[in-house]
Amino acid sequence: MFVDTSFLVALLDEDEDMHGDAIAQWRWVAEGRLPVLTSNYVVLESCAVLQRRLGVPAMRKLVRDILEPVALEWVTKDDHESAAEALLVADRRNLSLVDCVSFEVMRRLEIRECLAFDQHFADQGFSPVGHPPVR
Repeated sequence: MFVDTSFLVALLDEDEDMHGDAIAQWRWVAEGRLPVLTSNYVVLESCAVLQRRLGVPAMRKLVRDILEPVALEWVTKDDHESAAEALLVADRRNLSLVDCVSFEVMRRLEIRECLAFDQHFADQGFSPVGHPPVR
């Protein structure tokens, strides 16, 4: 399954509304030894957000601990170009290039499930998975 920035940030930022859900889902994934993958664009975006919000220690935890079992898929030129075109066609201010690239990578690798709290993934037909949310 694919892991998005929205999930990674919620996992590390205790002030995020979905922090408890992210912790529960990450444990569920780890216990089931489920394969998890992300892209280099998501890593870059996650590092930038965490460094800005929480500082280098949070970014270090992401890179050295959280991402350790996560496979990294490098974005291709075709992924990037298709995503940029999709973003321009969508003409939606709150949709990001990183999201569109994630959709392209997921389609290319035939991944349907994701760890994401970003509604855009469901809007694109992908299925958020994991432990039922903690409420």
